[in-house]
Amino acid sequence: MNIIANETVLYKSSSPSDIFCYSPSLTVLPSGRILASFDIGGKGVLNLPGPKTEHGDFGASNQGKIFSSDDNGETWQHLTNIAMYHARLFSDGNTIYFIGHDKGITISRSDDEGKTWSEVRELESTAHWHQSPCAYYKENGYIYLTMEKNTGASWPGVAPVMLRGKLGTDLTDKANWTFSNTFYYPSELQTTLGIPFYKTGLLVPDNKKDTRFCGDPCFLESHVIKIHDKNHILYEDNTIHIWMRQHSGLSNIAAIGKCKINADGSLDCGIVKSPAGNPMLHVPFPGGQMKFDVCYDEISGYYWLVCSQTTDSMTRAELLPQDRYGVPDNERHRLVLYFSKNMFDWCFAGVIAIGKTAKQSRHYASMVIKDNDILILSRSGDENALSAHNGNMITLHRVADFRNLIY
Repeated sequence: MNIIANETVLYKSSSPSDIFCYSPSLTVLPSGRILASFDIGGKGVLNLPGPKTEHGDFGASNQGKIFSSDDNGETWQHLTNIAMYHARLFSDGNTIYFIGHDKGITISRSDDEGKTWSEVRELESTAHWHQSPCAYYKENGYIYLTMEKNTGASWPGVAPVMLRGKLGTDLTDKANWTFSNTFYYPSELQTTLGIPFYKTGLLVPDNKKDTRFCGDPCFLESHVIKIHDKNHILYEDNTIHIWMRQHSGLSNIAAIGKCKINADGSLDCGIVKSPAGNPMLHVPFPGGQMKFDVCYDEISGYYWLVCSQTTDSMTRAELLPQDRYGVPDNERHRLVLYFSKNMFDWCFAGVIAIGKTAKQSRHYASMVIKDNDILILSRSGDENALSAHNGNMITLHRVADFRNLIY
């Protein structure tokens, strides 16, 4: 086994039994400063000082945290706490934004490299929203990102909406954003590929101690992806694509959609069709059963993917080790890297990290390219973690000279 990244601990929970680490995000500023964010959740957060969300995981509150590094990620300084969760960082020149939710979509900005932040403002409040730090795309003076509207179905029960923000304006003002239609999961297409793989509900209903549960098939944690190659079969003018985690019980399958940018400025999200005219909802994709992250490297012309690697998704649920979390495809302690020319054909680049046990997760990572390196921020856990889902650490991983991995 060849580990291609080093690892350092950026943050560790003070109470692993009831304070958990979630939602890592990274961005690099024009000055070279690196900002890292994540949130902490769990009932123990209620006892902590500082701003917290009204809504949150486990019916409690969450607290967003932002850190900075001015020495290329060697050391980190805590800058602030923000009442926001599942949020991501992005920059517009020297202005930085932090966008997430607290039931409604919320946003804050900084004009001094993250030292101080504006009051959290609400962009949309008519629905209960969800997301994770996922890929966004900038083009022609706009940023495109997705947020996900709660549909009321069993977990995950969300549907993406494309948001377009006009760069150079105050993006804490809703007037500077355009919202697309809601892209609901087309359940009539889910029977292909054996989806759903499990019936909704408890996987081992006769065992009261085994609480493994599978929700309705759905897509979530959606990324905005631009197909740059005009020779690509899916390339279309004025169109960007959406790659999503496919919750189905099967591993290595993602869901895709597209968003048409109309001449009048409106946005229409919908189904991708194959050259034969067939709807194409599901695509082969390494780690598509879990939250992944994708970034495009303009220098190499490759997409880079960090994702979770599964090894035993066909093991019957009742036979899995007790420290394996969730449904069988939900393996969370192996983090790996791939590259691709076209988002379909992926080449394995190497292992980023493997936890010592299934409970010691390395998952839900976000990444950013800085010069010749890829920096990866991961939800992680050690032997004190409550579970693979509810980890107690945020770890930073560096893949040095990553373009040398291309073959």
